[in-house]
Amino acid sequence: MANTPIKVILFEDNDLLRESIAGMIALNPSLKLIGSYGNVLDVESIVKKLSPDLLFMDIDMPGITGIAAVKKIRTFDAQLPIIMLTVFDDNQHVLDAICAGASGYLLKKHISDKLFDSVNEVLSGGAPMSPSIARLVIKSMHPYHAENSYQLTPREREILTSLSRGNSTKLIALEHGITFETVRSHIKKIYEKLHVHSQTEAVSKALKEKII
Repeated sequence: MANTPIKVILFEDNDLLRESIAGMIALNPSLKLIGSYGNVLDVESIVKKLSPDLLFMDIDMPGITGIAAVKKIRTFDAQLPIIMLTVFDDNQHVLDAICAGASGYLLKKHISDKLFDSVNEVLSGGAPMSPSIARLVIKSMHPYHAENSYQLTPREREILTSLSRGNSTKLIALEHGITFETVRSHIKKIYEKLHVHSQTEAVSKALKEKII
């Protein structure tokens, strides 16, 4: 029996781009577009009704922005992968999207080349970003560490930093020469110490409070 396609919802106010992305998704048998919308005014009811596996979210839409929509989604679903699609390449929008709970971030000019890679990466536990976006996020981190009020160990800080770069658990294990299970154990302790429940929340808190 064939694998069940990944259910995708697309929010994009540019009609031509929305149709173009929908066409790309239609060509990929592992994906199924179950909803396509030009605004996010009813995002909560749409997501709850259709139960998607993945969202593509434009950042700049009429009425309610994509960032505000992500914040709303995170009030009832902390795990749903959300990839932001945007023309913006500036620091504030990047950090706003990450702090809101976005799972990945992709510039629209890279969509044709990077869309499916981003899907694979986010569904594997990573945080896909355009190269320029990743550089901005890393650059935005304060040059000095805040007081370690959460009692993170040096190794936990290293792993939290790796998570903030979008690295998957498997990649972190390879990077630090430790086992997959050891990384998972460290991540569990990081979540407990930071009082969070997901990678998105941990990274968001780390950036906001200059923990890393």
